[in-house]
Amino acid sequence: MRTSEQSRSERRLEHLKRTAKAVGVKLTPQRLEIFQQLAGTEEHPDAETIFRAVQQRMPTVSLDTVYRTLWMLHDFGLVKTLGPHRSGVRFDANLERHHHYVCVRCGLVRDFESEDFNGLRVPDAVRRLGSVVDAQVEVRGLCESCQREQERAKKPHAKPGSNERSTP
Repeated sequence: MRTSEQSRSERRLEHLKRTAKAVGVKLTPQRLEIFQQLAGTEEHPDAETIFRAVQQRMPTVSLDTVYRTLWMLHDFGLVKTLGPHRSGVRFDANLERHHHYVCVRCGLVRDFESEDFNGLRVPDAVRRLGSVVDAQVEVRGLCESCQREQERAKKPHAKPGSNERSTP
């Protein structure tokens, strides 16, 4: 992890702990592990991913505890949800102004910043639907890894035992 990412994740973890304490949430070992896992990643994990990672360090943690902790963080405004993505909600501990790039093939989610997107005006048609609390842009496409995989799949392959090329 790069130094800037490490300090960002440390700030996020401290913010989660400080705010949870301030609102009277008991900082159990399970919650602290969940906080640490969530604050330390840029992956926008779903609850099951967090559960599997925390379970490696703390085998007694339950999936129910992970879900309840994530929704509690959400209720206190400490995480945002993304999705739905393939029938699961993803969680984001980055509360700074940012947008998301989502790979339509593998589901990878990455944060990015854009002054251009930050400056977009919410259309009146949206405001007529109700008040706007937050707006962010979600850009969808193929990530570099999926693009490379797709390009490899398009290239002709040699037939075993021959010098001829064929397409898959």
